[in-house]
Amino acid sequence: MSAASALFEPWTLRSLTIPNRIWMAPMCQYSAEAFGPNAGVAHDWHFAHYAARAAGGTGLILVEATAVAPEGRISPADLGIWNDTQVEAFRRIVRFLEERGTVPGIQIGHAGRKASTDRPWRGGAPIAPDAEEGWQPVGPSPVPFSERHTVPTELTVEQIKEIVGQFADAARRARDAGFKVVELHGAHGYLIGEFLSPHSNKRTDAYGGSFENRTRFALEVTDAVRAVWPEELPLFFRISATDWLDEGGWTVDDTVRFAGLLKEHGVDVLDASSGGNASGIRIPTGPGYQVPFAARVKKESPLPVAAVGLITDPAQAEKILANGEADAVLLGRELLRNPSWALQAARELGGEVRVPDQYGWAI
Repeated sequence: MSAASALFEPWTLRSLTIPNRIWMAPMCQYSAEAFGPNAGVAHDWHFAHYAARAAGGTGLILVEATAVAPEGRISPADLGIWNDTQVEAFRRIVRFLEERGTVPGIQIGHAGRKASTDRPWRGGAPIAPDAEEGWQPVGPSPVPFSERHTVPTELTVEQIKEIVGQFADAARRARDAGFKVVELHGAHGYLIGEFLSPHSNKRTDAYGGSFENRTRFALEVTDAVRAVWPEELPLFFRISATDWLDEGGWTVDDTVRFAGLLKEHGVDVLDASSGGNASGIRIPTGPGYQVPFAARVKKESPLPVAAVGLITDPAQAEKILANGEADAVLLGRELLRNPSWALQAARELGGEVRVPDQYGWAI
């Protein structure tokens, strides 16, 4: 393999080898049924969506944010992993991904105070608790995400412990479905991230105030999941590296400090995103705009890191790895536009990816 092909180098995490460093970021499809026996169950849309990216050579696919409980969904149309019907549907997707040589992963999470919102293409507005598809959101404190959002119910310590258990149960089900990577969703202002940030966490008990207290819930979830997730398989954690607030929020300094703790608690890769916990923030986006966060974590902590955020060009992605800014890249919207991005990158950079025989003409 040439020196210009870092994107196509395998990476072994614990006993799992991921065939390349081109990974699919979790992106909600908002396409599951909301209620009834098939609520939160993956169906043909999800199968076709993930299968196409696997056929295109993607090394690791992280299935979209999947709720650990019904009230933990972002929208009524989110996927879930709180029952065995959902597990059985995931098995079909997992089998196909593995047949194509792609590692199947899943992101599990709880939306917290940002739960009960409509699908984005219908405006994404909060759904009132008494509306047909709505429910009451919860959070670390009774602080709504925005003026439009419902004031969340402050979680009791007993309820916090229950949610920790829901994350562990979800990880067990992910294992039973055959997933090889679990990622904890601690980013974008959802429940774990809400506890981390002083912007959303105003508690005065053991789960609020100091850095140690605000990280307590995240680490309890991590420990509970690591305890049931197979020792030989890796655990990821997605974080918003900054709230993009001038003061009173989670910072990059916090992220670097927290990365060391995550490493101690059995996390193998930090997926470094940003934002989502404060409304009305104008984030200065541009090509690779979040890569500096990944680069700093990689430089200043012992935890390997994956970069995400407007990574669209193969040469750009290659440079991120070659410069030592990250250990892998996660593509989001670019893989929506081009499911075979990995194959395109291999052609441009002289690497190799596995594609189906039926696509051999494209190599």
